Amino acid sequence: MMMVHPQKRLGPSELENLRTKINDNEYLYEAIQRIALVLSNEIFEMPPGGKGKHNERKGRK
Repeated sequence: MMMVHPQKRLGPSELENLRTKINDNEYLYEAIQRIALVLSNEIFEMPPGGKGKHNERKGRK
C-alpha cells in the first residue's frame, strides 16, 4: 500500500510556484500521467519499473 508522508508547510514563493504549475496544461497532463502510473502499479502489484505477476499474457499464443 502507498504511504502518505506529511510535508512541511509551504512558503509564499512555493505556493505561487504551485499556482503557476496548476494553470499549465502540460504540467497537469504529466502529473495525471504519473498518478495513473502509480495507481496502475499498485493495482497490478508491480514494483516501480519492474514486471508484476499480472504482466504475462494469457490465452492464445
